Amino acid sequence: MRLATWNVNSVKARLPRLLDWLAGTEPDIVCLQETKCPAESFPVAEVSELGYAAAAHGDGRWNGVAVLSRVGLEEVTLSFPGEPGFAELDGVGAARPEARALGATCGGLRVWSLYAPNGRALDSPHYAYKLAWFAALRDALAEEMGTPLVACGDYNVAPTDADVWDPALFVGATHVTPAERQALAELLDLGLHDVVPTPMKGPHPYTYWDYRAGMFHQNKGMRIDLVYASTDVAERVRKAYVDREARKGKGPSDHAPIVVDLDPIN
Repeated sequence: MRLATWNVNSVKARLPRLLDWLAGTEPDIVCLQETKCPAESFPVAEVSELGYAAAAHGDGRWNGVAVLSRVGLEEVTLSFPGEPGFAELDGVGAARPEARALGATCGGLRVWSLYAPNGRALDSPHYAYKLAWFAALRDALAEEMGTPLVACGDYNVAPTDADVWDPALFVGATHVTPAERQALAELLDLGLHDVVPTPMKGPHPYTYWDYRAGMFHQNKGMRIDLVYASTDVAERVRKAYVDREARKGKGPSDHAPIVVDLDPIN
């Protein structure tokens, strides 16, 4: 079984690249993030031509997640139980979860496509929202432990200083704070494992590079896209890599996909 996760940074803007990549890479299950389209506008017909069923969660031009599968698509869940809405923290408007999480069962594997809040700045209510979101995610995933489980996507946190190209530049910024990294540690404490992919270039498996000129070619990136797997899944990992080729060329996403090959269930 081949599983992949990719922040596509607009599924409509990246659709030709996505379809070409699906046809060439042939993943069985794909988790997409930052689709930036309403669920009803997701290109279901286009991916179905390649043999994929699709479930999408999106409400406009921001956020958005999806799961594609050619091994079955069942028990679809939009948002995880207890997922907070940003208005709960800023007190403005109705509180409802943003389109940041979608779960589905595919070929006997429970998968979550996750797009964590950015956090913006340490003194921003968005940062408090990010930490609350992770706390609720931990509680939700705790309820699903005991089944083959993968929670993958854009976590918007670099787990260690080795996962950013220059830690000194991030001092006082989000994505690297002790509280954010503690949130990741608490997910691992549930019994999940960080499936670290092969980088394909250099010693660090970065998955994100800013669009600014030269950042990708100089490999000045971050590892913020993560695959967290339960023990029974992690033990089946045969190969995992960052597909840097998908970040090259004209009009790419600023993220590269992670591809994970799993041995079949015994």
